Amino acid sequence: MRAETQTLVDRIKQGLALLRRHLDWDNALLRLDELNALSENPELWNDPARAQDLMRERTHLQDAIAAQQRLEQELDDQVGLIELGDEEGDADVVAEAEAALESLLQDVDRRRLESLLSGEADGNNAFLEVHAGAGGTESQDWAEMLLRMYTRWAEAHGYGIEWIEESAGEEAGIKSATIKVKGRNAYGWLKTESGVHRLVRISPFDSNARRHTSFASVGAYPEIDDTIEVEIEDKDLRIDTYRASGAGGQHVNRTDSAVRITHEPTGIVVQCQNDRSQHKNRAAAMNMLRARLYELELQKRDAERQAMHESKSDIGWGHQIRSYVLHPYQMVKDLRTSTETSNAQGVLDGDLDAFMAAALSDRLGDSDTDE
Repeated sequence: MRAETQTLVDRIKQGLALLRRHLDWDNALLRLDELNALSENPELWNDPARAQDLMRERTHLQDAIAAQQRLEQELDDQVGLIELGDEEGDADVVAEAEAALESLLQDVDRRRLESLLSGEADGNNAFLEVHAGAGGTESQDWAEMLLRMYTRWAEAHGYGIEWIEESAGEEAGIKSATIKVKGRNAYGWLKTESGVHRLVRISPFDSNARRHTSFASVGAYPEIDDTIEVEIEDKDLRIDTYRASGAGGQHVNRTDSAVRITHEPTGIVVQCQNDRSQHKNRAAAMNMLRARLYELELQKRDAERQAMHESKSDIGWGHQIRSYVLHPYQMVKDLRTSTETSNAQGVLDGDLDAFMAAALSDRLGDSDTDE
């Protein structure tokens, strides 16, 4: 085995060992056996809330254990193929196995980061909001491009998407939109995307083909369940109803039952228009408001998040977290981590993993490096 390949194998083994340690492997297996036994007890469902909590824990453990076993088996298989290829002098087999190991290392690194998503709501679904900055059609078109980027990312990772609201631009794009991204760790990953995003390109709306700079803001907030209490007083709310609007399509229902809720003490505004029932839209909007208020509380306890939250108040120069340059060259660069790529189109098509991983690692301060 080549020295470079052995180094790659060693890095994968180190990552897998960290994953086992974080999972607390032996205790995880014992706990799964315990949960399996509990799930076979018919009296468990006499308390539906407790039963659902146990089933969620069981599913999470099953998935984590199965993923660990799959990764370890994949490593053994590819090392075996390399050894076989070396013995038989088959360079193609060796090259194919080495490429598989490179992919495996990326998978292990991602799961290592994911295992560190230990925030109070990191594992939850996420609400994702996109707002166009000043600049009219240019920024509104950019906001729609960002929304497409995140839906592509979510779909590529098996997350479900639910459209909450959308406000169409006058000529093109969107003024704002909110979606719910549903799946484990959706918020843990998407929280790294909160901030202002800057686009530089030749404008398709400028007859003189001049270069334009546009801004849009992104905000991610965790969906919270009944285990997290958020106190909201009726006297603090202003509730308005309006006719739903949007760019059209299957994800927007045009009804007269859209609901907008303003939390006056904080100025937070949420809205929902995806259902024909005003009652359901109000319930969904209240759920979003609870999520926003919960995130605000998290920000107060975290200086970095507080600073990021304050930066969203100005969607423009000096506040961006990432720049997307399409002219005169192709470059996407994250200004927090210096992560960059020349594959701008790939990023706009949802290839965000490298940026999210770098931002998450930066937030965590590589806390596992001493293990």
